[in-house]
Amino acid sequence: MSCGVALAVSLLLSDPNVAIAAAQPPAAADAPVSVAGEPLFADIVARSGLLRGEVQGWMAAGFADRADFFSGADFLGFKARAAELAGLDMQGHLILKERGVDGDLKCILRGISEDIPVKVAAVEAATTPAERGVALDELAYLLNDNVEVITAPPQPEV
Repeated sequence: MSCGVALAVSLLLSDPNVAIAAAQPPAAADAPVSVAGEPLFADIVARSGLLRGEVQGWMAAGFADRADFFSGADFLGFKARAAELAGLDMQGHLILKERGVDGDLKCILRGISEDIPVKVAAVEAATTPAERGVALDELAYLLNDNVEVITAPPQPEV
């Protein structure tokens, strides 16, 4: 064995992280793969995060309690972007369905796609600040779920 190889082996063996990594079981060949890095799903995560931030900003500042809020450019633009996001969630559902993925993510994306317009309509329909606060909170929670279900590590099927 050459001196260089011997030195490299001794350095690798002296690093405890190498030993820890080597002790881990190998990944299963059929282990689920995360879709979070794929462009469509990364776009969904980014859009959901931005929309959630807008909703939280409205809640913190009380903007949704203004009389002209629902006819203003902020809300109308939000509503259009939320509809686009719902469409992307459905597209994600269809892609996973086409791939033959039989996991929770496929179903959750469809549910979120259907729930986004419902939650936006609930915000519009709320007649009191208290009702509007609950509706905004539920919308923010749904948008956060949209991020978390995509970025969560995939789980094996049971």
